Amino acid sequence: MRFSIVCVQTLPRRMATLTPEFPILGAATLDTVAPWLEAARDTGAVALIDKAEGWTSFDCVAVLRNRSGVRRVGHAGTLDPLATGLLVVCFGKATKHVERFQDAPKEYVTTIKLGATTATDDRGADEVVVPIPDSVNASTITAALSQFTGTIEQLPPSFSAIRHGGKRQYDLAREGKHFEPRPRTVTVHSINVVDIALPYVTLTIHCSKGTYIRSIARDLGAVLGTGGYAHSLRRTRIGEFHVDASASIDALRLALSAKVAA
Repeated sequence: MRFSIVCVQTLPRRMATLTPEFPILGAATLDTVAPWLEAARDTGAVALIDKAEGWTSFDCVAVLRNRSGVRRVGHAGTLDPLATGLLVVCFGKATKHVERFQDAPKEYVTTIKLGATTATDDRGADEVVVPIPDSVNASTITAALSQFTGTIEQLPPSFSAIRHGGKRQYDLAREGKHFEPRPRTVTVHSINVVDIALPYVTLTIHCSKGTYIRSIARDLGAVLGTGGYAHSLRRTRIGEFHVDASASIDALRLALSAKVAA
């Protein structure tokens, strides 16, 4: 079943030319790696990566820095290790423009599992079962989701890369130190219900930078009187760039290695 929950705000339109001056390396342009690499070392360049589960965003940056020989390399928005999908990586002088991508609207596809919570709000920790009330069905889920569109305040997951007192929250959480995550204001432009097959709910979410999908999963469960966490998460779009245009880290690594060795 499919439903759409759209807030009244219009989606940003100013991101139509994120990288007019930088060449893009992705699935369809791997055969242009030679001029792309030259640009990366001189005027700057951008790569679109389809990050696999288990990789950190820093892992991807480290591999590409090593294989390209470009010293200044950085990504434009962290993906959690268990998340997959589009990761934009900037090289050389393009790193000065990383905020273009960070500020762009994002699209995610997530499958939320109701009836349980975890310490990390994803599959990274053991489940604590919370029974699902009989009242939870497609109608009540759709109604509850309307609370998460528009400009909202959300509490980031305790296990997140946000800094708290100078340290990453995930480091504080792993050390067992007590802290209170600070609420942040984000904008959720729309939520589309792709499928409901309890205990799983699959959604497509269009949102602003800084939005935690894990928090939406956790809070949806709470609103429904049960638990919830992000069972899977995939970033499918940043601005005008779609994950379909990206290449795997292995494909980029091979292309760069072949060029460097040539």
